[in-house]
Amino acid sequence: MSCPLVSAGCRACTAATRRQFLGALAGAPMVLSSAGARRLRAAQPARQPPVRVALKAQPVLVYSLSKRKEAWSWRPWGGLHTEADVAAEKERIGRELAAMARQADFPLELLPLAEARSPAEAEAVARNSYDATIMFAASGPLSALEALARAHRWNLMFVRHRSGPVYLWYEIAHPRFLRKTVDYYGQPNMGVDDVVVDSYAELLWRLRALAGLKNALGKRIVAVGGPSGWGAGGKLAPQRSREVFQLDIVTVPYSDLGERIKRARSDDSLVRRAHAAAEEYLGQKGVRLETDKKFVLNAFVLNEVFHDLLDEARTDAITINQCMGTIMPLAETTACLPLSVLNDAGYMAFCESDFVVIPSGILLHYISGRPVFLNDPTWPHDGVVTIAHCTAPRKMDGKTPEPVRILTHFESDYGAAPKVEMRKGALMTNLIPDFNFRRWLGFKGQIVDVPFLDICRSQVDLSVQGDLARLVREMVGFHWMSCYGDYLKETGYALAKLGIEWTNVSA
Repeated sequence: MSCPLVSAGCRACTAATRRQFLGALAGAPMVLSSAGARRLRAAQPARQPPVRVALKAQPVLVYSLSKRKEAWSWRPWGGLHTEADVAAEKERIGRELAAMARQADFPLELLPLAEARSPAEAEAVARNSYDATIMFAASGPLSALEALARAHRWNLMFVRHRSGPVYLWYEIAHPRFLRKTVDYYGQPNMGVDDVVVDSYAELLWRLRALAGLKNALGKRIVAVGGPSGWGAGGKLAPQRSREVFQLDIVTVPYSDLGERIKRARSDDSLVRRAHAAAEEYLGQKGVRLETDKKFVLNAFVLNEVFHDLLDEARTDAITINQCMGTIMPLAETTACLPLSVLNDAGYMAFCESDFVVIPSGILLHYISGRPVFLNDPTWPHDGVVTIAHCTAPRKMDGKTPEPVRILTHFESDYGAAPKVEMRKGALMTNLIPDFNFRRWLGFKGQIVDVPFLDICRSQVDLSVQGDLARLVREMVGFHWMSCYGDYLKETGYALAKLGIEWTNVSA
């Protein structure tokens, strides 16, 4: 069977095996017990799982041992003087890296510690395959560090002050390595934010940022109805997403989606499974149904169609264009609830196909390891700003479902849209991308209220932790991207690798 997405630009698709009828369930009622629903869902065909690949990092101890020369300054700064010192330092680094890796909340692969005592040894290490270098710059020649840093990858330097034997490059990393003994920076691929003193916590958050960036770059995403960008400023957003984030955008036309929905509705096995999933969802603690149940049932059929698209494109990211109208008569519901459910399951599912903000959602998802919330902002005032949309995830912390009311989509008063009652007191990262992919803003906000205004259903009031006047004055773009937790440092660090200016309003 040929892949229906090939003509739309999918290069690595294979057709999903069509579902077989579940004969034993042919006479089952449409409303099942929770146990029956779980059994039916267990019969679901294998699906493309969420994707999060590990950052591969190469630690390298850079050092040299000096020999005494009488009446001469023969010994540089640093605490490694003998082979025994070096052996002890290698053991110390290995122990410390293992402890750091155990604390990592993201996929991290640390290669065995290498060593470089010369430029030639450094060049040999740099020829290996990995994503990021961690240079433990105990001593050694400048040329060895430059050989490691020249490679086309991300580079970090770790130096010791009090965490072990003091390192030579604790003294001269800034004037000699980064500035080349002049007053301006001259080292490619590295800057002041890439140097860490003593702290593995500081090293870890940088690695988290790089792991997020690795996963975001080149991400494939299905765009139902094609890619777009909000407003006049967003017209070039799909092109810029491809250029800056190297996104692989796979277009699925609405004519194709309509045919898929028709086939799905005629597939009795699929409909039973989707309806069972809907019943299971509605039966969860904290879920209140306040719209016509048929919209929820149809939403879970649509969810199956979305999963088919993800399977065939071999990805875990999808966005829906024209979700304010075109999809509704085709699906006889709205896309809001399926997108929420996908986000809760670890996928990335965005409304509006706005590629001004979608790259920020992909990056923030991979940095945080949590679902993200694409939202409409309002006017920040009196220390507070309201953000809202109809596709919020429930598992905002990645684990625990928040209470939810299933209402109609606000603007259409149709379909099924979640009003997620986000947790008061929760801290949120909020990213504000510009139209031109040149400058992003970000700030921390704390949820102070979960109102029920006549706006998009999932809505929160955030207290702005930072310079509110600056936020108002410097706001760019339109849509924001938010998640639980504080990931501003990681975001700014990752953006610097892309040449995007970063303004942290909460700094």
